[in-house]
Amino acid sequence: MLVRDRGDSWAIVLQPDHAVLSEQLCRAWGNSQLAAPAPSQVLATASRRHDDGWAVWERSPGLDREGEQPRGFLEVEVPLHLAFYRAAISAVTDEDAYAGLLVSMHGAGIYQERYGAQPGMKLTFQHEVQELVDTFVAEQESGYDERISGLGLSEDERWVNYRFLQVFDRLSLYFCLKDVDSGEADTLGAVPVDYDGAETELAMEPVGPWHVTMDPFPFSGSEASFTLDMRVMEKRTWAGDAQFRSDFFAMPLERRTITVSAA
Repeated sequence: MLVRDRGDSWAIVLQPDHAVLSEQLCRAWGNSQLAAPAPSQVLATASRRHDDGWAVWERSPGLDREGEQPRGFLEVEVPLHLAFYRAAISAVTDEDAYAGLLVSMHGAGIYQERYGAQPGMKLTFQHEVQELVDTFVAEQESGYDERISGLGLSEDERWVNYRFLQVFDRLSLYFCLKDVDSGEADTLGAVPVDYDGAETELAMEPVGPWHVTMDPFPFSGSEASFTLDMRVMEKRTWAGDAQFRSDFFAMPLERRTITVSAA
């Protein structure tokens, strides 16, 4: 779950809904300034399914270790996280081997600061089971040569497309976790410009509720629209996970329309 503190309430986005936004961003991306991701369907599949493993945990979400607030995605117990990521990587690979490679890199990259794209990123309890984490990362990385050879990929292409997947993930996370209701700016680094290795920073600047400008503008035209589904829960004290789950799933989905304009 992606959990944002709104003061008197929690705004919560489930990972599959976050991934739907990631795919929307992927499919719209590209213009004369910024290259479109290619192969487009591979990146769309990877964007849509990069967090599929979370759907298992989110069938029965819970509270944090203290039992005080909804458990956010960085606070999930790591052994469980590793298990459902392994399963998701296998499932995505079965649909599309190239997308499976990118999702494998994404899963390993969560524990590797997104391979330099997001220094400081880590799961809260990662240090408690670092040996399990290291085994998982080594397991995924050990399969890359065979995967790359089978797909006939170049190193440059796979790393640019890994970066693209991280951009769509992180940009979706911006809308899920930042205060876009009242306005919160941010900057996203390691954004591919082309397939020759050039990268740039993407600046997001709110100009109204759920309306931001981006510089450079990454879509065609001068404005683009996207949607995001979430639940908003008033803050309260829950007696345990079961009571929280009952309240959570009783809340209706609310759809936000996101408008992105050129700066």
